[in-house]
Amino acid sequence: MNEPEMLRAPAADVGQTTVIGDYLAWLEQHRNLACADYRALHRWSVTDLEGFWSSIWEYFDVRAHTPYDRVLGRRDMPGAEWFDGATLNYAEHALRPGEHMPGDLAVLARSQTRGPVQLTWGELAQQVAHARAGLRRLGVRRGDRVVAYLPNIPETLVAFLATASLGAIWSSCAPEFGARGVIDRFSQIEPTILLTISGYRYGEKDIDRREEVAAIRAALPTLRHTVHVPYGAAHLPDTVSWDDLLAGGAEPGFEAVPFAHPLWVLFSSGTTGQPKPIVHAHGGILLEHLKNHSLSWDLRPGDRILWFTTTAWMMWNSLVSGLLVGASVVLIDGNPLHPDLDWQWRLAENTGATLMGASPGFLMACRKQGLTPATDHDLSRLRQIGAAGSPLPPEGYHWVHEQFGPSVLLNVGSGGTDVCSGILQGSPLQPVWAGAISGPCLGVAATAYDEQGNEVIDELGELVITQPMPSMPTGFWGDTDGSRYRDTYFHAYPGVWRHGDWVRFSAATGSCTVAGRSDATLNRGGVRLGTAEFYRVMEELPAVDDSLVVHLEDTAGGPGELLLFVALRDGAELDDALRKLITTKLRNALSPRHVPDSIHAVPVVPRNRTGKKLEVPVKKILLGAASSEVAGRDTLAAPASLDTFAALAAQRLAH
Repeated sequence: MNEPEMLRAPAADVGQTTVIGDYLAWLEQHRNLACADYRALHRWSVTDLEGFWSSIWEYFDVRAHTPYDRVLGRRDMPGAEWFDGATLNYAEHALRPGEHMPGDLAVLARSQTRGPVQLTWGELAQQVAHARAGLRRLGVRRGDRVVAYLPNIPETLVAFLATASLGAIWSSCAPEFGARGVIDRFSQIEPTILLTISGYRYGEKDIDRREEVAAIRAALPTLRHTVHVPYGAAHLPDTVSWDDLLAGGAEPGFEAVPFAHPLWVLFSSGTTGQPKPIVHAHGGILLEHLKNHSLSWDLRPGDRILWFTTTAWMMWNSLVSGLLVGASVVLIDGNPLHPDLDWQWRLAENTGATLMGASPGFLMACRKQGLTPATDHDLSRLRQIGAAGSPLPPEGYHWVHEQFGPSVLLNVGSGGTDVCSGILQGSPLQPVWAGAISGPCLGVAATAYDEQGNEVIDELGELVITQPMPSMPTGFWGDTDGSRYRDTYFHAYPGVWRHGDWVRFSAATGSCTVAGRSDATLNRGGVRLGTAEFYRVMEELPAVDDSLVVHLEDTAGGPGELLLFVALRDGAELDDALRKLITTKLRNALSPRHVPDSIHAVPVVPRNRTGKKLEVPVKKILLGAASSEVAGRDTLAAPASLDTFAALAAQRLAH
């Protein structure tokens, strides 16, 4: 295997100019621990769990209402017990930086529905206090569920922090979801309060959501009140207005809850079954995001984080956690590509972003379109570009490096809703390797296993985590015996977390490459190939806008059938010449075994709302499953994107 090219070494002054450098100095001073490089630091972080996580607690001066008795009680997975005895509150820490800079900006919001909105730290704290009092008047108490059908706007952030301050439990869905997708999620957790809008503007199109809101309210019998957040012109009847919610006296305060008390319920995508209600805790998320946002993303007071996300993706939860380390958060609502691809770069300039997050698809589209953001805009404050959601090909790394040079760190990561953070990621202390993620995150004992549960290096295997981490879910809501939780993560390797990705770790560099979902791996003639390697070849074909590949195995042991689907650029045609070009490129770059048996043009490649390609649902449809059984239309970025595959499956069955 060829090792990736190093594009950027850690800066010579990393120890003096970054948070992770300051943390290393703190470890040496307070723990008498000297780590020569990131690999040594990571090794310590996963072999001395108590030492590492207690250092995070102390370094960030976690404000506990009662102290912890021990760092780690039970070590078993699932069921690890962290920081027994401690009580705290996430919302208190999110607003804490404002104690020292109440007049500085905490929130910058940009929307296609209304004009810009900004909140100082003092204004944010005041609105949270008013919303907290308003929720209490509506009867919200510790343990109640408060849900939101809201976009990424300041009111959503205020309502979340107010909910958390009471010890109530938060969950949200983006208003792009139809009623069925929202009901499938919220009905599982029996909420008492719903916050919602009546509509919004997406690009140049007005979207009316009043019918969906009515259906959601009718399907949630536990609701006691609905709060209408004014956004657009329409009114919602029989609701509490947002202004009325905030109109009473302010009630600052924070309910002291145990470390493992639920903070929010995140839902899986729902593309492989009913969405899983994943419960995360105040303490686990607090420590994980303090660590991640400071030591990996290098955020500190005065920084600004811009990362386009909806409220249904865990990146929203990560984005708003920028407040924990004193960074301002940029909230974006609307069409991220309107009026053009350059809009997000202009927004980064206008808001003074120091960390900009982007999907790999967005970065590759900028490259293909020939954008030059570093020369077209004043992005002098930008220190880091984060990328997550799918693998980034080496060409994307080179494009970012060519645009921004070594002064901007490209930090590609992989993690997910399950841990609400990164599992694999970079940091200022790690090199950047073209086409590879820099390595496992601190405190994450990530490695690769073969099918027998043996660790493998320099070859593809299942991504696993062998030691507990505080932000692992406390469970699934309603899964009283824990069986669904165990089956999801611990069935393949008892006592070891199986994440579901196909990954290769490099012994030489410490870096890793994610090759796609392990349940979508292509296995032809005993040669296993991740779908990401397939898409890397397809990315370089000018006529191909997007692609998806699935392998239908032969139960008799034959090679099976490899099917490639391509969405073509305007004006392109899937003729014999393009078919020959595709097969030649794949044969030369991969192997003759991975030349597709058939190539089909499709209007659009199906993706979920976070941008992940849906290989497994497509495979199930081609094997005879109904599209409604494998993915709810509300989970799809393009609701009709599976129809083409259902029609093809019917044709195949007829023949």
